[in-house]
Amino acid sequence: MRFLLLPILFVTALGATAATASYDVVIYGGTSGGIAAAVQVARMGRTAVLIEPTPHLGGLTTGGLGATDIGNKRAIGGIAREFYGRIWQHYQPPGNWAHETREQYFSRRTRSELDEKTMWTFEPHVATQIYDNMLREAGAKVTVVRGERLDLKKGVVKSGARITRIVMESGRAFEGRMFIDATYEGDLMAKAGVSYHVGREANSVYGETINGVQAGHAVSHQFTKKVDPYVKPGDRSSGVLPGINANGPGDEYSGDRKVQAYNFRMCTTDVPENRRAWEKPANYDPRWFELLLRNFEAGDHRVPWNPVWMPNRKTDTNNNFAISTDFIGMNWDYPDADYAARARIWRAHEDWQKGLMWTLANNPRVPEKVRAEFQRLGLAKDEFKDNDNFPRQLYVREARRMISEYVMAEKNCTRAVVAEDSVGMGAYNMDSHNIQRYITKEGFVRNEGDVQVRVRPYPISYRSIRPKASECTNLLVPVCLSASHIAYGSIRMEPVFMVLGQSAATAAVQAIEQRVDIQRIEPAKLKQRLEQDGQTLDFDSPPAPARAAMPKAKLGGIVVDDMEAITNGFDRNSSAHPTYVETGYRHDNNSGKGQQTARFVADLPKAGRYQVFIAYPWNPNRASNVPVTIHHADGDTKLTLNQKKKPAVNELLVPVGTFRFEKGKAGYVEISNAGTDGFVVIDAVQWVEAR
Repeated sequence: MRFLLLPILFVTALGATAATASYDVVIYGGTSGGIAAAVQVARMGRTAVLIEPTPHLGGLTTGGLGATDIGNKRAIGGIAREFYGRIWQHYQPPGNWAHETREQYFSRRTRSELDEKTMWTFEPHVATQIYDNMLREAGAKVTVVRGERLDLKKGVVKSGARITRIVMESGRAFEGRMFIDATYEGDLMAKAGVSYHVGREANSVYGETINGVQAGHAVSHQFTKKVDPYVKPGDRSSGVLPGINANGPGDEYSGDRKVQAYNFRMCTTDVPENRRAWEKPANYDPRWFELLLRNFEAGDHRVPWNPVWMPNRKTDTNNNFAISTDFIGMNWDYPDADYAARARIWRAHEDWQKGLMWTLANNPRVPEKVRAEFQRLGLAKDEFKDNDNFPRQLYVREARRMISEYVMAEKNCTRAVVAEDSVGMGAYNMDSHNIQRYITKEGFVRNEGDVQVRVRPYPISYRSIRPKASECTNLLVPVCLSASHIAYGSIRMEPVFMVLGQSAATAAVQAIEQRVDIQRIEPAKLKQRLEQDGQTLDFDSPPAPARAAMPKAKLGGIVVDDMEAITNGFDRNSSAHPTYVETGYRHDNNSGKGQQTARFVADLPKAGRYQVFIAYPWNPNRASNVPVTIHHADGDTKLTLNQKKKPAVNELLVPVGTFRFEKGKAGYVEISNAGTDGFVVIDAVQWVEAR
């Protein structure tokens, strides 16, 4: 982690400093949210100081994340939409296309960006130019300070519940009437005494279904082969390979202090004259990449990254599959760590990713077609020139999250509950990257924590970006806002941070004008100004089409879905696996063995012989010995299903035999979890008349 620290200034015995400066609004954190906040303060006629701990502004938006994550672009308004409009304007002149033409680029994309005069993909240096221009246009109203970090011991000075000034490590101090914490880490918030949470909450805390440990749901970015985790394969006494949690994932749906994985969003290119070959890090440690190589040797030959094309033959490159750029499990201490510990974690992530790239491009144990892909692409020489072309910003996907009087949760993302005091909207999936890597009971490696569930565009409550009045009355937190882990996974997108940064600044200025605490501003006036400035606060959208990997109507025959089954137990719903019948499936939570049953009863149109198929979403954590009873005209047939095994028919259905059934509802198929050795899932049963 590279920080530019300015010279330490003289500090008096009373703790004040000759370098103290006063502003209407003090913004700590030059992220996209912080920049939007500073611009908004200036546009409302007030003064702001924007303090960035590093030499670089823009956070992830200028740090490599050029493939903007947002589920429904209609949700983005105000300064954020203006930014993406300026991106579109930048790419209009032919002179801004060095390595391809504008027409060549857009031939690979949809027409929507052209039609809307907004552009949601861009090169890092272009984002930097646009942010610099927006701040320059703000004029003297905005002072930008770089390379100043908050003193983590004495950096926040309060009078009662109000912050009066913040002090940097250098001794430089900033006074303000209102403060905004726009950092990814939430240091100002935490040092101001505001309540916060780190890690995952148990599902029970906020009545959720996809929070907490998700060992039974992590299907994407997962191992598909059996990979040995031990230093000496098969020898448990030899210890485990680096990066594997030998203690297991924890109880399903329980809370913990673990956070989803971080990585760097690299900007690569396939243009030979602009491409930099991957270099072997000086402190390369081959032990960290043994698991990767074993996974290839086990037969997983997928190319483990996701490069999304940006203009000028460049990419925004993200994590993909079982072992990729996410440094899983190596960031748990980061949110609450001091600067030195964060620097070590940051450096470890950089070493991992650089070492991974070199390994994938050069190690002979990597399949040839995979090596060829990593030799074809390399870091773009004309990006991040001051950092050896490597991104300057670690992707801190989550750190601290404030706990205010209103916590955004899963129910908000599904619009089961709609916040009436909107200051912006979220629209991306409820998304968590993997959180840990553990060893299964069978002795193989497994990832845990990946969740990807659709949402409807939804309002974000004003109360979720401000603390409780008892804790602080002049602080707003638009980045580390009040949200559960899984709801934050939807909210934590760069354009949403811009939206919330602008709204936070609007509220701060109105609190100054109304001479009240931030909790007591007039809601109607806030809404009026936000709408005046083009913010999108809410729109009613139909529910997203339920993801049905296989609708009943397409299967044919007589199909009984899990929602039509007669159940005792099996009350956990899921749609995490990509293959299932109708809108989801249910499971036993790997508990209550012998106490849960599901009976599928078909109303058969006539007597005769029917072939029976059972659908289940397979997974290595499933039971291998699921009891099934088929009650037919000639008695009962008992068998067991191995739900670890992929079904043979469309990866969905497994045939279990042909039997004679009477007309009507006399027959059934019953699934139990008695004596089973893993999760038992129920999805559907199909009867097909035998010819």
